[in-house]
Amino acid sequence: MRLSSILIIAGTFATAGLACLFTAGFAVTMIEENSEIEVRRALDDQGLTWAEVHADGLQVFLTGTAQSEASRFLAVSSAGTVVDAARVIDRMEVAASKGITPPRFSIEILRNDSGISLIGLVPAASNRDDIVDRLKDIGGDENIVDLLETADYPLPDGWEAAIGFGLEALEDLPRSKISIDAERVEITAMVDRAETKRNLELALARATPRGLDLVLDISAPLPVITPFSLRFVIDESGPRFDNCSADSEAARDRIIAAARAAGVTGQTSCTIGLGVPSPKWARAAELSIAALDKIGNGSVTFADADISLVADENTDPGLFDETIGELETALPDVFTVHAVLPQPAEPDDSGPREFVATLSPEGLVQMRGRVSDELVRQTIISFARARFGSDAVHNAARVDDSLPPEWTVRVLAGIEALSKLSNGAVTVSSDRIAIKGNTGNSEARSMISRLLSEKLGEAARFEIDVTYQEELDPVASLPTPEECAEQIEAIQAERKISFEPGSDTIDTGARETLDEIADILKECGPIQLEIAGHTDSQGREVMNQQLSQARAQSVLNGLRERRVLTSTFSAVGYGETRPIAGNDTEEGREANRRIEFRIASPETTEEMGIPTLIIEQDINADPETETDDTASQDEDTPDDTN
Repeated sequence: MRLSSILIIAGTFATAGLACLFTAGFAVTMIEENSEIEVRRALDDQGLTWAEVHADGLQVFLTGTAQSEASRFLAVSSAGTVVDAARVIDRMEVAASKGITPPRFSIEILRNDSGISLIGLVPAASNRDDIVDRLKDIGGDENIVDLLETADYPLPDGWEAAIGFGLEALEDLPRSKISIDAERVEITAMVDRAETKRNLELALARATPRGLDLVLDISAPLPVITPFSLRFVIDESGPRFDNCSADSEAARDRIIAAARAAGVTGQTSCTIGLGVPSPKWARAAELSIAALDKIGNGSVTFADADISLVADENTDPGLFDETIGELETALPDVFTVHAVLPQPAEPDDSGPREFVATLSPEGLVQMRGRVSDELVRQTIISFARARFGSDAVHNAARVDDSLPPEWTVRVLAGIEALSKLSNGAVTVSSDRIAIKGNTGNSEARSMISRLLSEKLGEAARFEIDVTYQEELDPVASLPTPEECAEQIEAIQAERKISFEPGSDTIDTGARETLDEIADILKECGPIQLEIAGHTDSQGREVMNQQLSQARAQSVLNGLRERRVLTSTFSAVGYGETRPIAGNDTEEGREANRRIEFRIASPETTEEMGIPTLIIEQDINADPETETDDTASQDEDTPDDTN
């Protein structure tokens, strides 16, 4: 065979081989690129953008750092939907796992007549036994059901303060549910009276620790009024309600409108409650008030469906008969009216036949006048001592056997009515009872009216002149946190709380100042108070902070020694971190060395049913020497005049 033929054949085979090699390489490249593109698209669809894809022939390599084993498995599975799973090579890593997030610690406490139960999760570091023991102290013999679980994690910030506040709130709420966590306390409760609800909301808001969210849902169901009563009086003082009850807001508005038509002015209240004898209560009240207004002076008293209208003894008999006849005709069914036109009293030359009991602001009771016999006198004395205390009653009443049979009942009712007042007097005579005085209970007038109507009958004549005074109200009379702040600031403007040089011991001369501040805080009730210690910048920062903390704690301990309730107080040392003046002069350094009282006052807000406002006020004590022992010797010369 010729050489040229051999070369041609060899060239043909070589060309064919090269063509095959090129075609195979192109095919592999296309497969690799398509595999990478499709696998990349599948991973992106799953949000796995952290994964890297590299194809080498038929094999697909996955690299990158997965956030978890689940993410890693999802990446491999997603790639396996595009290419054969056997072709997927997993070279991914998994990020080191972080510490497990602590669970949400919380306690839910339920208290009712059956006992107290608590359920939730608490940190193992929390003293669970102390919580249970505190609940036993609160509930007494009530059954305690403990369903708490524990987890071994550190105490969250604010946990102890929230637990303490929640347990304090539970003491005053026998029917309640309290949910507690480190940042929030939710209280759902039921109380008997609207006034109790208002007082509790105010007290809890004032005692809320700083930084803790408080959510209140306290309900006061409509009271059951027995008997369902109303008393309207017109006398020389003008028209007024001694007591008013209504079954709805619409009925209340109608009754008050009738009273205003009869001449009542100013603010008038009417208690809405349950127990109305007829849905036409408001209509009967309107007619009766209008009838009394037509007659003139007198009183009209409702006890359920029984109405007693007592006119003044000088009322014209013809007008009286006409008005009562019209009233009896117009009254709705169920209601009956008992009308009384008293006869003028016969003159009595033997002196006034009356019994008088006087209650002083100090709680002392003096009784004088007449009682029917010796046994009755001893009964009245015992009854008064039971109401006011054994050592508070002085008796000067004499025996008069000519008194009417109902006299004793009237005297006992008068003494019981007097016990509803802070100070005042009750006068019992043959035709009426008059009670006059002051009270810190806004419901006292209505309570006395219902009491006398129940004890003496609806036709009894009595006069009630009771004045509500806010300063006698144990809750409303408390000064506001702002007023407390102003009083403390006034004291500190004149005298400082000083310490012995380089020490946390309160100087002897400052004890009187602390006495005065303690007296103010005793009157302020539960408020949030931070006692803050501050220093200048001389000396080591750590030592300054420790000294400021120790001095703040000394002030707190001093208040405790003076019997100030400090459960809502805290002592905090800020060292040199919060200057109020420059530290480059002695005057500035002295201003920075100080004790501050920081008062936070939570008022009622939207989360409670009334929006929350926190007002902070700094009360700066006079300058004080605030350096540690080393600093006072080496760097700062104390200037402590006290």
